[in-house]
Amino acid sequence: MAVCGSQVSYCRELHDSNNNNIEEDGIKALSKRHEEWMVRHGKVYKSAQEKEIRFNIFKENVKFIESFNKHEKKYSFKISMNKFGDMANHEFRALRNGYKSTAASSTSSSSRPTSSMLFNCWVFSAVAATEGITKIKKGKLISLSEQQILDCDTNPDDQGCRGGLMENAFNFIAKNGGITSEYAYPYKAEQSTCATTKRLYNVAKIKGYQAVPQNSEAELLKAVAHQPVSVAIEGGGQYFQFYSSGVFTGDCGTTLDHGVTVVGYGTDEEEGTKYWLVKNSWGTNWGEEGYVRIQRDVGQKQGLCGIAMDASYPVV
Repeated sequence: MAVCGSQVSYCRELHDSNNNNIEEDGIKALSKRHEEWMVRHGKVYKSAQEKEIRFNIFKENVKFIESFNKHEKKYSFKISMNKFGDMANHEFRALRNGYKSTAASSTSSSSRPTSSMLFNCWVFSAVAATEGITKIKKGKLISLSEQQILDCDTNPDDQGCRGGLMENAFNFIAKNGGITSEYAYPYKAEQSTCATTKRLYNVAKIKGYQAVPQNSEAELLKAVAHQPVSVAIEGGGQYFQFYSSGVFTGDCGTTLDHGVTVVGYGTDEEEGTKYWLVKNSWGTNWGEEGYVRIQRDVGQKQGLCGIAMDASYPVV
């Protein structure tokens, strides 16, 4: 503007003032968005200081998501804000999941949410696979009890809400003579005393489990063609944290830390990308109604996110 010709310092001040107003407006909008997000997900903070810390993390996650979505045409999947919005990724990696690797120590499954204590993934994975084979054999989908395994499994490698192995969950079901229903032994999201005094009727039985040959997507495909399969993946990345739809193509490694269940496979009609259909345990408000499609046949023996490294399924 002409008026600025001889008043450079004034113009700079005016420009800075406008920028500050824009920034303040943006913060106000984000603050309102954070408040709405808190209501939606039932978030309550202990203090104003904690709320400020969580808001700043929320703000950074919004920036990350919006930056990704500007370039979403490069990818075959989308990410969006969800219930993990006030968690930094390092917190998410440390707090969620619960698969304990052995090195360190179609929907044929029900859709009820959610593992509130995210370390219980190993139980949810094994139970989903057991629900799947039970439906295939009996023709009826029965919601089975994760809580029974959390409370009653005495294997020292499994630590209830602090993590465990899907194979050990299968062994527990087999040795216990079966597993009862979710209705009879409901989920509490915390480990409790085994209800031995309660008369429980086992509604599903298995003989044990079969491990899928490691590092072979072809072998995994053979298994999934017959029934749902429990697998371990690396599920701690920020893309996975905020995954919302499409065929997930990474970024992820092979440090296995999360148990999920492969329930099917297919090819995306739009992109032509092959995928595994995977049931997660984070509730229906994550991903595609609680599911994620992970790219299949990626040309590396471990599979994307290590999906072919440690897989097993219940045997009836």
